[in-house]
Amino acid sequence: MKDLIRVEPIALLPTPAGCAVFLGDGTKVIVFYIDPAIGASINAVLSGAVPPRPLSHDLFAQTLEAFGAEVLHVTIVKHEKEVFFARLVIKAENEIMEKKIVELDARPSDSIALAVRHKAPIYFLPEVWEELDDMTEALEALRNQEDPPSGFGV
Repeated sequence: MKDLIRVEPIALLPTPAGCAVFLGDGTKVIVFYIDPAIGASINAVLSGAVPPRPLSHDLFAQTLEAFGAEVLHVTIVKHEKEVFFARLVIKAENEIMEKKIVELDARPSDSIALAVRHKAPIYFLPEVWEELDDMTEALEALRNQEDPPSGFGV
């Protein structure tokens, strides 16, 4: 993991087309856009809100836990024409089977929603991270405009 770039969710902001997710490594911030429902799912965990009923990501996280599995980490592995690709790495270990590590192709938005529920790290491949524009100034400009509607922003 030492060669990977570790990032954290910096902000989730509503947009006319969905939700902007800002991820940063402490020196650079990038942005990509996701479905507003998944943005709300991620934000609920980050803000400590507990929905009255489990959301889809909660259900999947609970299913993993019931089978003795956990999300180890998420790695963003590719960026192509505004689309990001991720790998979700899960470890399963229970009384029925030996320890097993599974790596799945997954959307970054779903992967992040699961990672925040399992407190798992989020990484980028260095070559993918380096090709992305630094959006730190754009995020600061958005933050300095007006406060976003309640329920958004980290």
